[in-house]
Amino acid sequence: MTLSFTQLNLDPNIAKALQACGYTQPTPIQSHSIPDILGGKDIVACAQTGTGKTAAFVLPALHRLCEKKAGPKPRVLILTPTRELATQITDAILKYGKFMRLNLVSLVGGMPYRQQLQKLSRAVDIIVATPGRLLDHMQAGRVKLSEIEMLILDEADRMLDMGFIDDVKQIAKATPANRQTLLFSATVDNKLDKIIKQLLREPVRVDLSQAKLSPVKIKQEIYMADNVQHKTRLLQHFIKNGNIYKAIIFSATKINADRLTRQLHGEGHSVAALHGDLKQNVRNRTIEAMRRGKIQFLIATDVAARGIDIHDITHVINFDLPKFHEDYVHRIGRTGRAGKSGIAISFALPDDGRHLQGIERYIGEKLVLSSVSGLEASKSFNFNAAKKKRGRRSGGSGKPSYNSRGFKGGTPKRESFGAKKSNFKEDDKPRKTYARSDNTSRDDFKGKRTKSSGFKKDNFRSGKPKKTFKERYSR
Repeated sequence: MTLSFTQLNLDPNIAKALQACGYTQPTPIQSHSIPDILGGKDIVACAQTGTGKTAAFVLPALHRLCEKKAGPKPRVLILTPTRELATQITDAILKYGKFMRLNLVSLVGGMPYRQQLQKLSRAVDIIVATPGRLLDHMQAGRVKLSEIEMLILDEADRMLDMGFIDDVKQIAKATPANRQTLLFSATVDNKLDKIIKQLLREPVRVDLSQAKLSPVKIKQEIYMADNVQHKTRLLQHFIKNGNIYKAIIFSATKINADRLTRQLHGEGHSVAALHGDLKQNVRNRTIEAMRRGKIQFLIATDVAARGIDIHDITHVINFDLPKFHEDYVHRIGRTGRAGKSGIAISFALPDDGRHLQGIERYIGEKLVLSSVSGLEASKSFNFNAAKKKRGRRSGGSGKPSYNSRGFKGGTPKRESFGAKKSNFKEDDKPRKTYARSDNTSRDDFKGKRTKSSGFKKDNFRSGKPKKTFKERYSR
């Protein structure tokens, strides 16, 4: 039975905001999880990206704040792995709570402390935070979590992948033991299941992940390329002939993201990069510019895979395949949102064969290989590439290979230690050398004072420093 928002009996101020947004029918994840959350139960909700998970926890959190008068300390804490997701959640809170009186603070890295300190100086109802920045404020005594009533972990699987779980555990210990805990995730594996048992009490499980299948409204296309230059030609083909309205192009590294951005910008396209080296205000402006149609192509790394909520993205292009299989689902989930269809295009190199098979196993679907006339690949997939690479690293015996590390016959090569072979005599003692700091050059040792030692080169000839000025001229 499908519920309506009216049947959920949310606070009138929240219902008024939903009506102003034109929302009447909750999504499946919302209708399955909100009643149990309103009943005070812990929840583990698993659903694909773009299914309305944010509103599924924001609406009951706002309803809880309406039930009793606010105090000076925060009552709701929402943890999220990335700044983009924190921004998305903050916008949702402001939208659904616009007829409420509430104080909200966002504590994320990459933003100035000054503005965050100003907001923390007054009473706060809701904190939306990334784990690292929240711990900074907690250790400085600026945030107290002793009155937290609801702890929400958004994209928990991503926090596990990014190494935030220890921080999350430390934060959870600072909250009351009788808190209500909500965990939302796209996937739940054995590692995350252990965290659930530690942080939640007899949680109700809502699983709408459909066995981790990728969204059915997204058309997926795989194109094989011989090398990076071939991938670039394929990209140019789709940009020119693909009827793209807006697209996110995913790159494996920040350097390549910047390179592709410069290249497309030089070809006259409206393009911008989005990765972790950019300041948060720059990233916010970039996403907003794409939302308003000022940017057509966004070149992003995986840091943005779960934090972009733009409904009219028609294409996702994986210039590089993601490192983790689950990130493939999150990447292509940036298109086909709000019931719309989308196209996901991925480029694969010959050595990506085994990795591509892993993605197919993860999504439970066979991906069909396509080609572009005139841009066909001359090579085929090498499904043993990963084994060969591991063999070269291990020397075939499970131990490090000295030949592969710059050693031959047990003698270090010049490239390994930066030393000449003649420096090592029969007694294995290196010849006397003069260390220099990064702020000096080789010429600094020719009778000049150095920043590293403060002595001239001649001072080392006798093994003892020369007499000081006071010693030489005192009588």
